[in-house]
Amino acid sequence: MNTIENRLTELEAKVAFQDETIEILNDELKAHQQLLAKMKRQTELLAEKVKESQSSPSLMSQMPEPPPPHY
Repeated sequence: MNTIENRLTELEAKVAFQDETIEILNDELKAHQQLLAKMKRQTELLAEKVKESQSSPSLMSQMPEPPPPHY
């Protein structure tokens, strides 16, 4: 009977360890998903800025070029 109790205790410890591991992995997965969503949004904003800069004249082309220093 003692071996059954030992085995049961060992199994309970393994299940508790697995539950803790699953919780830790779940937290990490959430953090990675949030980071990925943030990076995706930043990429979308960057793509919009690139499209805007290609479709509109740049500020540099609108500004007059200063005279050379020796002028």
